[in-house]
Amino acid sequence: MRFLSLQSHVAYGYVGNRAATFPLQRLGHEVWAVNTVEFSNHTGYGAWKGRTASAQQVADIVHGIETLGMLAKCDAVLTGYVGDAALGDVVLDTVRKVRSANPKAVWCCDPVLGDIDTGIYVRPGIDAFFRDRALPQADLITPNHFELEHLTERKVETLDEAVAAARSLLSGPRLALVTSFLRAGLQSEQVEMLAVTPDAAWRVVTPLIAFDVMPNGTGDTVAALFTAHWLASGDIAAALGTVASSIYAVLETTQAMGERELQLVAAQERLLSPRRRFTAERL
Repeated sequence: MRFLSLQSHVAYGYVGNRAATFPLQRLGHEVWAVNTVEFSNHTGYGAWKGRTASAQQVADIVHGIETLGMLAKCDAVLTGYVGDAALGDVVLDTVRKVRSANPKAVWCCDPVLGDIDTGIYVRPGIDAFFRDRALPQADLITPNHFELEHLTERKVETLDEAVAAARSLLSGPRLALVTSFLRAGLQSEQVEMLAVTPDAAWRVVTPLIAFDVMPNGTGDTVAALFTAHWLASGDIAAALGTVASSIYAVLETTQAMGERELQLVAAQERLLSPRRRFTAERL
């Protein structure tokens, strides 16, 4: 398949396009990466160099791909971090262009806002952009636990609350993937992922691998891999179990190597053929 991915880029580390491109390529897919920022490293380090791409630059690059006639061959659009409202407009325009060229193309929108350990880290108004303009137009949305609570403006502690919150965001999307859910009452050494449609839901539970500093970019990798597996098979439960197994293998390798950044290259074989496999259950 062919993916058009509008996400951030870092020279060192694995977040955004760096976290999505290589795993998709290892699955055998083409990725047209359009970088919305060019940073030395992700902002979790507290200091970085580089700059954000202008909305015009991103639009120009997409237009160049369009001019080649390639948008008709695009199977999916991946989007993540949005720095400002102008870039948000480019994202929406890009999706419109792709769907016009290929009505079967899907949009996976990752509403990047923040995380439980960091809080919100995007500019004011970006949450409203996702809630009011982006999510209703997406096919697949991939919030983490923090983003699910922020977008729905409700506390999410139980499994039923998580499913209800995710379902409340499906006024347009077909499917919500909650990429990480730390449920109250669940064993502290476990983490869940949920896939929710308007009339069904699945979950998968994996051990929670402890890190002094949790690697960034796991959600970006999960969103990309899930989209690919879902499109390839059409089987939500199978895609959920497969992506949980793959990201667990990557995190296990990362911990064993004592690294802060996802070890996607070192774990590439285990990403494709995880030693430990997890199965999603229908709720």
